Amino acid sequence: QMQLEESGGGLVQAGGSLRLSCAASGSISNYNMGWYRQARGKEREFLAVVAWENGSTYYQDSVKGRFTISRDNAKNMVYLQMNSLKPEDTAVYYCARDVRPYSDYRTMPSRFLDVWGQGTPVTVSS
Repeated sequence: QMQLEESGGGLVQAGGSLRLSCAASGSISNYNMGWYRQARGKEREFLAVVAWENGSTYYQDSVKGRFTISRDNAKNMVYLQMNSLKPEDTAVYYCARDVRPYSDYRTMPSRFLDVWGQGTPVTVSS
C-alpha cells in the first residue's frame, strides 16, 4: 500500500502564503493526485486535483486563483502552493491518491479514496 506524507503546514497571517508538499512512497505517475482539507467540526472537502496524464488541474471554487496544485513524477511529489490565505482556510490538509490508475481526473472528487496522508495543519490568523 502506498504511503503519503504531507509537510509544510504551519501558522501564517492572513494574506500570507504556504507551500505544502506530499511525498509518496511509490510511483504516482499513473494516478491522479489531490489535496483535501478538513476544518474542525466540518467534513473533509476536496480542494484540487492534478491529472496523471497531462498535468491538467481542477479546483474547488473557493480556492481557484489562490491555490496551485502541481506534481513532480520523477520525485513522486505533489505540491499545493497557497497564496492570499484567509482565516477560513484554517484546517488540516491532506494529500490523496486516486483509487485506480489512468482515471478521469475530473471525477476524482466524487470517489471514495483509500490512500491518504496523515495531514498537515494550517492555521491562518486574522
